[in-house]
Amino acid sequence: MTTPRPPYLAVAVTGAGWHPLAWREPDARPAELLSAKYWTEVVGVADRARIDLVTIADTFRRRPPTTDDIDRPISELAAGRLDSVLVASRVAPTTAHVGLLPTVIATHTEPFHSAKAIATLDYVGRARAGVTVDVAAGAVEARLFGRRTLPTDVHRRDDELFAEATEYAEVLRRLWDSWEDDAEIRDVETGRFVDRDKLHYIDFEGRFFSVRGPSITPRPPQGRPVVAAATTSAAASVAFAGASADIAFVGAHDRVAAARAVDAVRAAQSTAGRDGDTVHVFADLLVHLDDRESAAADRRARLDLGLGTPYTGGTPVFAGTVAGLADLIAELTDPAVGVTGIRLRTATIPHDLLQITTRLVPELERRKLFRVSDTTSTLRDRLGLGTAANRYTRTSATTGGARQ
Repeated sequence: MTTPRPPYLAVAVTGAGWHPLAWREPDARPAELLSAKYWTEVVGVADRARIDLVTIADTFRRRPPTTDDIDRPISELAAGRLDSVLVASRVAPTTAHVGLLPTVIATHTEPFHSAKAIATLDYVGRARAGVTVDVAAGAVEARLFGRRTLPTDVHRRDDELFAEATEYAEVLRRLWDSWEDDAEIRDVETGRFVDRDKLHYIDFEGRFFSVRGPSITPRPPQGRPVVAAATTSAAASVAFAGASADIAFVGAHDRVAAARAVDAVRAAQSTAGRDGDTVHVFADLLVHLDDRESAAADRRARLDLGLGTPYTGGTPVFAGTVAGLADLIAELTDPAVGVTGIRLRTATIPHDLLQITTRLVPELERRKLFRVSDTTSTLRDRLGLGTAANRYTRTSATTGGARQ
């Protein structure tokens, strides 16, 4: 009988924290948010705690839009931001363990550019790269580009955006496969650097993208970096996660809601013909942590009072002690529920991040709800995703070459 693996632990970071007023906390460092030093230190804290992966949020707004502020004027969204893919590439060489999943927005960017950026991240991060594919549903983001008008009907808009995201993820994976693993020859004597017969046009023709390829970046060390997607109340977002993601982030405040979310992802996975694929379901929680439950509640209330409205970030909120959070994690990740990981959105940085790394992690270890993974493993290996076979390898010839 095999022992169930303890749940995976992920931390989601953005700016000074997910709460819009996190940057005004006494221990916040708002003046450093645009510095490499800040991000190296923030991700380094998670890396040293041996947390499995860190997701780095991104958006074309000044901070991630949520159901709480989707229509809020942009002037009220504090803090500018750096590009999350570039941040991840900057900090990756300074880390030894943690997986790094920056966000790309499928709605207004080209998958070709993202494919080579994430492939590069996988090289500099020594096979610990992934990506969260998201959409920008707001007219504000669309106006920034001025190249498209989104449908005004919410359901039609969601269907269209997540269908586009599904194509986007498929193009990413095909471009990563467009170089066979041994396509680079680097034979100085013969002058053959690349075996051109091992580079492949992907010739993708979809509703939203037409991409010929191949990529200009060799196949990443993991073959296919990990793809994640956050689900919302929109059915189309669940369909996208089931069809395209290795990790689906879901909102669930208790085991009943978590089981329901898992069932929805599994149904979407089956509809997409992916019954045999491993798709992890991580429960998302926004966390305010403190020594006493009342202190955490007071911190949350103080921040919300300054904002003028309770903030959830569109996800369940936990305000309490580390022991209480560990109880909830045990409930949500009961093997009977089907959730295999937890992602904690840090309400404020550094306070809540340090509560997680210095207090929650030891508490989870004590309860056997946290296990340190091998530092030499790839992120795919750690998640049990297996080897990513290259779809083009079987059809390739091995003759010919190109001088570069």
